[in-house]
Amino acid sequence: MLKTGILNPDLLHLLARIRHTNRLVIADRGFPYWKDLEIVDLSLVDGIPTVLQVLEAVRLNLDIEQIYMAQEFNLENNPETKKRFAEAMHGIPVAFEAHDQFKLRVPGSIGLVRTGDTVQYANLILVSGRVEG
Repeated sequence: MLKTGILNPDLLHLLARIRHTNRLVIADRGFPYWKDLEIVDLSLVDGIPTVLQVLEAVRLNLDIEQIYMAQEFNLENNPETKKRFAEAMHGIPVAFEAHDQFKLRVPGSIGLVRTGDTVQYANLILVSGRVEG
């Protein structure tokens, strides 16, 4: 039995299948549903868990070489929220693009992790890096 780290079996199963250049979406509570995409729904109530909490846990288990976000995130959120996201993604290149373009990347992802986050456009597409070893 696991004692530390990610305990959710569905999320662990999803992460175990990610290989180099695969994509994983971490999304807020209002993000659209994709019929053919595996969804791990971690939402409990508004704000729990947050996208950043899930990112923090995933970063311990996944090498991330790129993150995509909607440019609307920068337009809709205050400086403190933008700062928290920038700190959480420190060391990973982030590309901002129009939300419509962002959503076109979603169907090619391994899966989508839905959170209870209420931050506007707090959706991330993580691109996995190489596994060293």
